Amino acid sequence: MHPLGKIVVAGLALVVLGGTAYGYTNLRALDEVTRDSVIDADGETKPGEQPADGSLDILLVGRDAREDNQGKPLAPEVLRELRAGANGDDLTDTLIVLRIPNGTKEVKAFSIPRDSYVSMAGGKGKINAAFGRAKATEAGRLRRAGETDKAKINQGALTAGRRATRQAVEDLTGVKIDHFAEVNLLSFYEISKAIGGVEVCLKEATKDKNSGADFQAGPQRVAGADALAFVRQRDGLPGTDLARVRRQQVFLAGLARQVLSAGTLADPGKLSDLIDAVKRSVVLDDSWNLLDFVGQMRGVSGGGIQFATIPVGNVDYRYDPANPKATAVQVDPAAVKAFAANLIGGAAPAPSGTPAAPSTPAASVTVDVSNAGPKAGLATRVAGVLHDKGFTSRAAGNSETRRTSLVRFGPALAERGAEVAKLLGGLTTQQSASVPAGHIEVVLGSVYSGPGVSAGGGAPAGAADEPITSNGVVCVF
Repeated sequence: MHPLGKIVVAGLALVVLGGTAYGYTNLRALDEVTRDSVIDADGETKPGEQPADGSLDILLVGRDAREDNQGKPLAPEVLRELRAGANGDDLTDTLIVLRIPNGTKEVKAFSIPRDSYVSMAGGKGKINAAFGRAKATEAGRLRRAGETDKAKINQGALTAGRRATRQAVEDLTGVKIDHFAEVNLLSFYEISKAIGGVEVCLKEATKDKNSGADFQAGPQRVAGADALAFVRQRDGLPGTDLARVRRQQVFLAGLARQVLSAGTLADPGKLSDLIDAVKRSVVLDDSWNLLDFVGQMRGVSGGGIQFATIPVGNVDYRYDPANPKATAVQVDPAAVKAFAANLIGGAAPAPSGTPAAPSTPAASVTVDVSNAGPKAGLATRVAGVLHDKGFTSRAAGNSETRRTSLVRFGPALAERGAEVAKLLGGLTTQQSASVPAGHIEVVLGSVYSGPGVSAGGGAPAGAADEPITSNGVVCVF
Protein backbone atom coordinates (compact mmCIF):
# COMPACT_ATOMS: atom_id res chain seq x y z
CA MET A 1 0.00 0.00 0.00
CA HIS A 2 1.22 3.47 -0.82
CA PRO A 3 0.88 5.82 2.20
CA LEU A 4 -1.89 8.31 1.64
CA GLY A 5 -1.29 11.80 2.90
CA LYS A 6 -4.79 13.04 2.19
CA ILE A 7 -4.92 16.58 3.45
CA VAL A 8 -8.19 18.15 2.40
CA VAL A 9 -9.42 17.18 5.83
CA ALA A 10 -10.42 20.78 6.31
CA GLY A 11 -12.34 21.10 3.06
CA LEU A 12 -15.66 21.54 4.77
CA ALA A 13 -14.26 23.64 7.60
CA LEU A 14 -12.76 26.04 5.08
CA VAL A 15 -16.03 26.32 3.22
CA VAL A 16 -17.71 27.11 6.51
CA LEU A 17 -15.05 29.66 7.48
CA GLY A 18 -15.72 31.35 4.17
CA GLY A 19 -19.46 31.10 4.66
CA THR A 20 -19.89 34.65 5.79
CA ALA A 21 -18.42 35.85 2.50
CA TYR A 22 -21.05 34.26 0.30
CA GLY A 23 -24.05 34.08 2.60
CA TYR A 24 -26.26 31.58 4.32
CA THR A 25 -28.14 30.52 1.18
CA ASN A 26 -25.22 28.62 -0.29
CA LEU A 27 -24.30 27.20 3.11
CA ARG A 28 -27.74 25.63 3.44
CA ALA A 29 -26.88 23.49 0.43
CA LEU A 30 -24.55 21.59 2.78
CA ASP A 31 -27.51 20.16 4.69
CA GLU A 32 -27.07 16.96 2.67
CA VAL A 33 -23.62 16.26 4.12
CA THR A 34 -23.42 12.81 5.73
CA ARG A 35 -23.67 12.87 9.54
CA ASP A 36 -22.55 10.45 12.23
CA SER A 37 -22.74 10.22 16.03
CA VAL A 38 -19.07 10.92 16.79
CA ILE A 39 -19.25 13.42 19.66
CA ASP A 40 -20.48 12.43 23.12
CA ALA A 41 -23.63 14.28 24.15
CA ASP A 42 -21.96 15.71 27.26
CA GLY A 43 -19.21 17.10 25.05
CA GLU A 44 -21.46 19.23 22.87
CA THR A 45 -20.96 22.96 22.94
CA LYS A 46 -24.08 25.10 22.83
CA PRO A 47 -24.31 27.77 20.12
CA GLY A 48 -22.33 30.86 21.09
CA GLU A 49 -20.45 29.10 23.91
CA GLN A 50 -16.81 28.13 24.19
CA PRO A 51 -15.75 25.00 26.10
CA ALA A 52 -13.95 25.17 29.43
CA ASP A 53 -10.47 25.26 27.92
CA GLY A 54 -11.31 28.43 26.00
CA SER A 55 -11.36 27.13 22.45
CA LEU A 56 -13.51 25.48 19.84
CA ASP A 57 -11.68 22.35 18.72
CA ILE A 58 -12.38 20.50 15.48
CA LEU A 59 -10.81 17.17 14.57
CA LEU A 60 -10.13 16.91 10.83
CA VAL A 61 -9.53 13.35 9.63
CA GLY A 62 -8.36 11.96 6.30
CA ARG A 63 -9.44 8.32 5.93
CA ASP A 64 -7.97 5.73 3.60
CA ALA A 65 -11.29 4.79 1.96
CA ARG A 66 -11.92 3.42 -1.53
CA GLU A 67 -15.66 4.02 -1.26
CA ASP A 68 -17.92 7.06 -1.26
CA ASN A 69 -20.24 7.92 1.62
CA GLN A 70 -22.93 5.65 0.21
CA GLY A 71 -20.59 2.65 0.27
CA LYS A 72 -20.12 2.57 -3.50
CA PRO A 73 -16.59 1.72 -4.69
CA LEU A 74 -14.69 4.56 -6.34
CA ALA A 75 -14.51 4.30 -10.11
CA PRO A 76 -11.56 2.17 -11.35
CA GLU A 77 -10.28 5.05 -13.50
CA VAL A 78 -10.17 7.33 -10.43
CA LEU A 79 -8.29 4.72 -8.40
CA ARG A 80 -5.83 4.26 -11.26
CA GLU A 81 -5.24 7.98 -11.59
CA LEU A 82 -4.65 8.32 -7.87
CA ARG A 83 -2.40 5.22 -7.79
CA ALA A 84 -4.65 3.84 -5.06
CA GLY A 85 -4.50 0.08 -4.63
CA ALA A 86 -7.10 -2.26 -3.27
CA ASN A 87 -6.46 -1.64 0.42
CA GLY A 88 -9.34 -1.19 2.79
CA ASP A 89 -10.28 1.94 4.69
CA ASP A 90 -9.13 0.99 8.16
CA LEU A 91 -6.46 3.69 8.63
CA THR A 92 -6.70 7.40 9.35
CA ASP A 93 -3.59 8.74 7.67
CA THR A 94 -4.13 12.44 8.37
CA LEU A 95 -5.08 13.89 11.76
CA ILE A 96 -5.28 17.66 12.30
CA VAL A 97 -6.82 19.56 15.20
CA LEU A 98 -8.17 23.00 14.28
CA ARG A 99 -8.18 25.29 17.33
CA ILE A 100 -10.28 28.46 17.41
CA PRO A 101 -9.33 30.28 20.63
CA ASN A 102 -11.88 32.22 22.62
CA GLY A 103 -11.20 35.96 22.77
CA THR A 104 -8.67 36.06 19.89
CA LYS A 105 -8.95 36.16 16.13
CA GLU A 106 -6.30 33.61 15.17
CA VAL A 107 -7.15 30.12 14.03
CA LYS A 108 -4.43 27.57 14.80
CA ALA A 109 -4.04 24.01 13.58
CA PHE A 110 -1.68 21.24 14.59
CA SER A 111 -0.86 17.92 12.96
CA ILE A 112 -0.45 14.56 14.68
CA PRO A 113 1.91 12.25 12.73
CA ARG A 114 -0.01 9.16 11.71
CA ASP A 115 2.63 6.82 13.23
CA SER A 116 2.58 8.42 16.69
CA TYR A 117 2.87 5.57 19.23
CA VAL A 118 0.15 6.07 21.84
CA SER A 119 -2.01 4.32 24.40
CA MET A 120 -5.53 3.59 23.16
CA ALA A 121 -8.32 1.04 23.38
CA GLY A 122 -6.91 -2.41 22.73
CA GLY A 123 -3.40 -1.51 23.87
CA LYS A 124 -0.59 0.67 22.60
CA GLY A 125 -0.12 1.23 18.90
CA LYS A 126 0.13 3.77 16.11
CA ILE A 127 -2.62 6.34 16.39
CA ASN A 128 -3.78 5.81 12.82
CA ALA A 129 -4.75 2.24 13.75
CA ALA A 130 -7.33 3.31 16.34
CA PHE A 131 -10.00 3.50 13.64
CA GLY A 132 -9.41 0.01 12.24
CA ARG A 133 -9.20 -1.66 15.65
CA ALA A 134 -12.51 -0.25 16.82
CA LYS A 135 -14.20 -0.83 13.47
CA ALA A 136 -13.28 -4.53 13.42
CA THR A 137 -14.21 -5.00 17.08
CA GLU A 138 -17.66 -3.43 16.67
CA ALA A 139 -18.40 -5.35 13.47
CA GLY A 140 -17.63 -8.59 15.28
CA ARG A 141 -19.77 -7.62 18.27
CA LEU A 142 -22.76 -6.82 16.08
CA ARG A 143 -22.48 -10.13 14.22
CA ARG A 144 -22.25 -12.07 17.47
CA ALA A 145 -25.35 -10.21 18.71
CA GLY A 146 -27.27 -11.57 15.74
CA GLU A 147 -27.20 -8.60 13.37
CA THR A 148 -27.25 -9.75 9.73
CA ASP A 149 -27.94 -6.49 7.88
CA LYS A 150 -24.61 -5.65 6.22
CA ALA A 151 -25.45 -1.94 5.97
CA LYS A 152 -26.20 -1.71 9.70
CA ILE A 153 -23.04 -3.60 10.59
CA ASN A 154 -20.94 -1.36 8.35
CA GLN A 155 -22.46 1.85 9.74
CA GLY A 156 -22.07 0.73 13.35
CA ALA A 157 -18.46 -0.24 12.69
CA LEU A 158 -17.68 3.10 11.01
CA THR A 159 -19.20 5.03 13.92
CA ALA A 160 -17.10 3.04 16.39
CA GLY A 161 -13.95 3.71 14.36
CA ARG A 162 -14.61 7.44 14.23
CA ARG A 163 -15.36 7.64 17.94
CA ALA A 164 -12.20 5.67 18.78
CA THR A 165 -10.09 8.00 16.65
CA ARG A 166 -11.59 11.01 18.40
CA GLN A 167 -10.93 9.42 21.81
CA ALA A 168 -7.31 8.60 20.95
CA VAL A 169 -6.69 12.22 19.93
CA GLU A 170 -8.34 13.52 23.11
CA ASP A 171 -6.29 11.18 25.30
CA LEU A 172 -3.01 12.20 23.64
CA THR A 173 -3.58 15.95 23.46
CA GLY A 174 -5.83 16.69 26.42
CA VAL A 175 -8.08 18.58 23.98
CA LYS A 176 -11.83 18.02 24.21
CA ILE A 177 -12.98 17.64 20.60
CA ASP A 178 -16.14 19.64 19.90
CA HIS A 179 -16.68 18.74 16.25
CA PHE A 180 -15.50 16.16 13.71
CA ALA A 181 -14.99 16.30 9.93
CA GLU A 182 -13.77 13.41 7.77
CA VAL A 183 -12.84 13.15 4.11
CA ASN A 184 -11.74 10.28 1.88
CA LEU A 185 -9.93 9.90 -1.44
CA LEU A 186 -12.92 11.11 -3.40
CA SER A 187 -13.00 14.29 -1.29
CA PHE A 188 -9.39 15.04 -1.99
CA TYR A 189 -9.67 14.37 -5.70
CA GLU A 190 -12.82 16.40 -6.27
CA ILE A 191 -12.31 19.32 -3.85
CA SER A 192 -8.84 20.14 -5.15
CA LYS A 193 -10.11 20.05 -8.74
CA ALA A 194 -13.28 22.01 -7.95
CA ILE A 195 -11.35 25.07 -6.79
CA GLY A 196 -8.94 25.04 -9.71
CA GLY A 197 -5.95 23.67 -7.83
CA VAL A 198 -3.76 24.93 -5.00
CA GLU A 199 -0.57 26.98 -5.23
CA VAL A 200 2.46 25.37 -3.58
CA CYS A 201 6.23 25.82 -3.76
CA LEU A 202 9.13 23.35 -3.67
CA LYS A 203 12.76 24.14 -2.85
CA GLU A 204 13.98 21.36 -5.13
CA ALA A 205 12.66 19.31 -8.03
CA THR A 206 11.50 15.86 -6.94
CA LYS A 207 10.37 12.58 -8.47
CA ASP A 208 9.05 9.49 -6.68
CA LYS A 209 7.48 6.47 -8.37
CA ASN A 210 5.66 5.24 -5.24
CA SER A 211 3.55 8.37 -4.80
CA GLY A 212 3.59 9.43 -8.44
CA ALA A 213 5.25 12.73 -7.51
CA ASP A 214 7.05 14.45 -10.40
CA PHE A 215 7.45 18.15 -9.67
CA GLN A 216 9.78 20.95 -10.67
CA ALA A 217 11.34 23.36 -8.21
CA GLY A 218 9.59 26.63 -7.41
CA PRO A 219 5.96 27.76 -7.26
CA GLN A 220 3.31 25.70 -9.07
CA ARG A 221 -0.37 24.78 -8.90
CA VAL A 222 -1.48 21.21 -8.16
CA ALA A 223 -4.91 19.55 -8.35
CA GLY A 224 -6.48 16.08 -8.46
CA ALA A 225 -3.94 13.27 -8.76
CA ASP A 226 -0.98 15.69 -8.68
CA ALA A 227 -2.27 17.20 -5.44
CA LEU A 228 -2.50 13.76 -3.85
CA ALA A 229 1.02 12.92 -5.02
CA PHE A 230 2.30 16.19 -3.56
CA VAL A 231 0.98 15.52 -0.06
CA ARG A 232 1.61 11.79 0.06
CA GLN A 233 5.26 11.69 -1.02
CA ARG A 234 7.73 10.81 1.71
CA ASP A 235 10.44 8.74 -0.01
CA GLY A 236 13.45 10.86 -0.82
CA LEU A 237 12.44 13.70 1.50
CA PRO A 238 14.53 14.82 4.51
CA GLY A 239 12.64 13.67 7.59
CA THR A 240 10.30 11.37 5.56
CA ASP A 241 6.94 11.42 7.39
CA LEU A 242 7.61 14.71 9.18
CA ALA A 243 8.54 16.32 5.86
CA ARG A 244 5.30 14.96 4.49
CA VAL A 245 3.40 16.58 7.38
CA ARG A 246 4.85 19.94 6.32
CA ARG A 247 3.79 19.21 2.73
CA GLN A 248 0.27 18.61 4.03
CA GLN A 249 0.29 21.83 6.02
CA VAL A 250 1.43 24.05 3.14
CA PHE A 251 -1.16 22.43 0.89
CA LEU A 252 -3.94 23.02 3.41
CA ALA A 253 -2.77 26.63 3.86
CA GLY A 254 -2.97 27.07 0.09
CA LEU A 255 -6.38 25.44 0.04
CA ALA A 256 -7.59 27.95 2.62
CA ARG A 257 -6.31 30.86 0.55
CA GLN A 258 -7.91 29.50 -2.59
CA VAL A 259 -11.29 28.72 -1.02
CA LEU A 260 -11.50 32.13 0.62
CA SER A 261 -10.31 34.05 -2.43
CA ALA A 262 -12.62 36.21 -4.51
CA GLY A 263 -11.84 34.00 -7.49
CA THR A 264 -13.56 31.06 -5.79
CA LEU A 265 -16.27 32.73 -3.72
CA ALA A 266 -17.38 34.98 -6.58
CA ASP A 267 -17.43 32.19 -9.16
CA PRO A 268 -20.84 30.41 -9.04
CA GLY A 269 -19.49 27.43 -10.99
CA LYS A 270 -16.50 26.83 -8.72
CA LEU A 271 -18.61 27.37 -5.63
CA SER A 272 -21.22 24.90 -6.82
CA ASP A 273 -18.57 22.30 -7.69
CA LEU A 274 -16.95 22.75 -4.29
CA ILE A 275 -20.21 22.34 -2.38
CA ASP A 276 -21.15 19.29 -4.48
CA ALA A 277 -17.76 17.70 -3.76
CA VAL A 278 -18.18 18.31 -0.03
CA LYS A 279 -21.71 16.88 -0.01
CA ARG A 280 -20.61 13.70 -1.79
CA SER A 281 -17.63 12.83 0.30
CA VAL A 282 -17.45 14.57 3.70
CA VAL A 283 -18.75 13.19 7.03
CA LEU A 284 -19.60 15.49 9.96
CA ASP A 285 -20.61 14.82 13.53
CA ASP A 286 -24.38 15.08 13.94
CA SER A 287 -24.19 17.83 16.60
CA TRP A 288 -22.54 20.39 14.29
CA ASN A 289 -24.93 23.24 13.43
CA LEU A 290 -23.19 24.92 10.50
CA LEU A 291 -25.28 28.08 10.54
CA ASP A 292 -24.53 28.68 14.23
CA PHE A 293 -20.87 27.95 13.53
CA VAL A 294 -20.69 30.59 10.81
CA GLY A 295 -22.15 33.11 13.25
CA GLN A 296 -19.44 32.22 15.77
CA MET A 297 -16.71 32.56 13.16
CA ARG A 298 -17.46 36.10 12.02
CA GLY A 299 -14.15 37.98 11.92
CA VAL A 300 -12.05 35.02 13.04
CA SER A 301 -10.37 34.20 9.74
CA GLY A 302 -8.77 37.61 9.24
CA GLY A 303 -5.47 36.55 10.80
CA GLY A 304 -5.17 33.42 8.69
CA ILE A 305 -4.62 29.87 9.86
CA GLN A 306 -1.33 29.01 11.58
CA PHE A 307 0.01 25.46 11.37
CA ALA A 308 2.25 23.46 13.70
CA THR A 309 3.08 19.84 14.56
CA ILE A 310 3.05 18.19 17.97
CA PRO A 311 6.47 17.68 19.59
CA VAL A 312 7.93 14.25 18.82
CA GLY A 313 10.90 12.22 19.96
CA ASN A 314 12.53 9.37 18.08
CA VAL A 315 10.85 9.06 14.66
CA ASP A 316 12.36 5.59 14.23
CA TYR A 317 11.23 4.23 17.60
CA ARG A 318 11.61 0.42 17.84
CA TYR A 319 8.59 -0.36 19.94
CA ASP A 320 8.43 -4.13 19.41
CA PRO A 321 11.51 -6.17 20.45
CA ALA A 322 10.06 -9.18 18.65
CA ASN A 323 9.88 -7.27 15.38
CA PRO A 324 12.87 -4.91 15.05
CA LYS A 325 11.66 -3.72 11.65
CA ALA A 326 8.50 -2.27 13.20
CA THR A 327 9.01 1.42 13.92
CA ALA A 328 6.83 4.30 15.08
CA VAL A 329 7.08 7.96 16.10
CA GLN A 330 7.75 8.39 19.82
CA VAL A 331 5.65 11.01 21.61
CA ASP A 332 5.47 12.22 25.21
CA PRO A 333 1.79 12.76 26.14
CA ALA A 334 2.71 15.34 28.80
CA ALA A 335 4.70 17.39 26.27
CA VAL A 336 1.90 17.11 23.72
CA LYS A 337 -0.70 18.29 26.24
CA ALA A 338 1.46 21.28 27.19
CA PHE A 339 1.97 22.10 23.52
CA ALA A 340 -1.76 22.00 22.76
CA ALA A 341 -2.61 24.15 25.79
CA ASN A 342 0.02 26.73 24.89
CA LEU A 343 -1.52 27.22 21.45
CA ILE A 344 -4.35 29.15 23.08
CA GLY A 345 -2.25 30.82 25.72
CA GLY A 346 -3.28 28.49 28.52
CA ALA A 347 -1.34 26.08 30.65
CA ALA A 348 -1.57 22.32 30.61
CA PRO A 349 -3.09 20.89 33.78
CA ALA A 350 -0.42 19.55 36.07
CA PRO A 351 -0.75 15.80 36.65
CA SER A 352 -1.12 14.58 40.20
CA GLY A 353 2.17 14.18 41.97
CA THR A 354 3.96 16.67 39.70
CA PRO A 355 7.38 17.36 41.23
CA ALA A 356 8.40 20.87 42.21
CA ALA A 357 10.32 22.96 39.72
CA PRO A 358 14.04 22.07 39.56
CA SER A 359 16.03 23.88 42.25
CA THR A 360 19.10 24.33 39.99
CA PRO A 361 18.71 27.47 37.82
CA ALA A 362 18.77 26.69 34.11
CA ALA A 363 21.40 29.37 33.46
CA SER A 364 23.84 27.59 35.80
CA VAL A 365 23.58 24.36 33.79
CA THR A 366 25.87 23.90 30.79
CA VAL A 367 24.36 21.74 28.05
CA ASP A 368 26.94 20.24 25.67
CA VAL A 369 25.28 19.33 22.38
CA SER A 370 27.04 16.97 19.98
CA ASN A 371 25.97 15.69 16.59
CA ALA A 372 26.03 11.93 15.93
CA GLY A 373 24.28 12.21 12.57
CA PRO A 374 24.89 13.64 9.09
CA LYS A 375 23.01 16.96 9.42
CA ALA A 376 25.50 19.81 9.23
CA GLY A 377 25.05 22.54 11.83
CA LEU A 378 22.45 20.60 13.81
CA ALA A 379 24.28 20.79 17.15
CA THR A 380 24.61 24.56 16.82
CA ARG A 381 20.93 25.02 16.07
CA VAL A 382 19.79 22.79 18.94
CA ALA A 383 22.18 24.57 21.31
CA GLY A 384 20.48 27.79 20.22
CA VAL A 385 17.08 26.34 21.05
CA LEU A 386 18.24 25.45 24.56
CA HIS A 387 19.88 28.85 25.02
CA ASP A 388 16.53 30.46 24.24
CA LYS A 389 15.04 28.33 27.03
CA GLY A 390 17.48 29.79 29.57
CA PHE A 391 20.27 27.19 29.56
CA THR A 392 23.95 27.85 29.04
CA SER A 393 24.51 25.72 25.97
CA ARG A 394 27.20 25.11 23.40
CA ALA A 395 27.81 22.94 20.36
CA ALA A 396 30.38 20.28 21.26
CA GLY A 397 31.11 19.15 17.70
CA ASN A 398 30.54 15.68 16.28
CA SER A 399 30.48 12.40 18.17
CA GLU A 400 30.51 8.73 17.24
CA THR A 401 27.69 7.93 14.80
CA ARG A 402 24.48 6.62 16.33
CA ARG A 403 20.88 6.39 15.16
CA THR A 404 18.88 7.55 18.19
CA SER A 405 19.37 10.56 20.44
CA LEU A 406 20.30 10.56 24.11
CA VAL A 407 20.40 13.03 27.03
CA ARG A 408 22.95 12.18 29.76
CA PHE A 409 23.35 13.78 33.18
CA GLY A 410 24.49 13.15 36.73
CA PRO A 411 22.07 12.44 39.62
CA ALA A 412 22.18 16.06 40.80
CA LEU A 413 20.75 17.28 37.50
CA ALA A 414 18.11 14.58 36.95
CA GLU A 415 15.24 17.08 36.89
CA ARG A 416 16.99 19.48 34.53
CA GLY A 417 18.06 16.55 32.34
CA ALA A 418 14.47 15.38 32.06
CA GLU A 419 13.45 18.95 31.18
CA VAL A 420 16.02 19.15 28.37
CA ALA A 421 14.87 15.80 27.01
CA LYS A 422 11.27 17.01 26.97
CA LEU A 423 12.16 20.34 25.35
CA LEU A 424 13.82 18.44 22.50
CA GLY A 425 10.76 16.33 21.80
CA GLY A 426 10.94 13.57 24.42
CA LEU A 427 14.43 12.09 24.00
CA THR A 428 15.75 9.07 25.88
CA THR A 429 17.53 9.94 29.14
CA GLN A 430 20.39 8.28 30.99
CA GLN A 431 22.03 9.02 34.33
CA SER A 432 25.80 8.75 34.12
CA ALA A 433 28.51 9.46 36.68
CA SER A 434 30.92 10.26 33.83
CA VAL A 435 29.11 13.52 32.98
CA PRO A 436 30.96 16.49 34.54
CA ALA A 437 29.25 18.25 37.44
CA GLY A 438 27.01 21.08 36.28
CA HIS A 439 26.78 19.68 32.75
CA ILE A 440 24.18 17.86 30.67
CA GLU A 441 25.21 16.07 27.49
CA VAL A 442 22.91 15.87 24.48
CA VAL A 443 23.82 13.48 21.65
CA LEU A 444 21.74 14.01 18.52
CA GLY A 445 21.24 10.81 16.55
CA SER A 446 20.76 10.52 12.79
CA VAL A 447 16.95 10.31 13.14
CA TYR A 448 16.61 13.33 15.43
CA SER A 449 13.61 15.44 14.31
CA GLY A 450 12.93 17.74 17.26
CA PRO A 451 13.32 21.52 17.68
CA GLY A 452 16.23 22.98 15.72
CA VAL A 453 16.28 20.34 13.02
CA SER A 454 16.69 21.76 9.52
CA ALA A 455 14.63 20.38 6.65
CA GLY A 456 17.61 20.54 4.32
CA GLY A 457 20.30 19.28 6.66
CA GLY A 458 22.59 22.27 6.06
CA ALA A 459 20.01 25.04 5.84
CA PRO A 460 20.16 28.05 8.14
CA ALA A 461 18.98 27.70 11.70
CA GLY A 462 15.24 27.73 12.04
CA ALA A 463 14.58 26.89 8.39
CA ALA A 464 12.51 23.87 9.36
CA ASP A 465 10.48 25.99 11.72
CA GLU A 466 9.47 28.63 9.15
CA PRO A 467 5.88 29.44 10.08
CA ILE A 468 3.20 28.06 7.78
CA THR A 469 0.07 30.18 7.57
CA SER A 470 -2.73 30.71 5.07
CA ASN A 471 -1.46 34.24 4.40
CA GLY A 472 1.37 33.28 2.03
CA VAL A 473 3.21 30.49 0.21
CA VAL A 474 6.06 28.76 2.06
CA CYS A 475 8.53 26.72 0.00
CA VAL A 476 9.25 23.24 1.36
CA PHE A 477 11.17 20.15 0.31
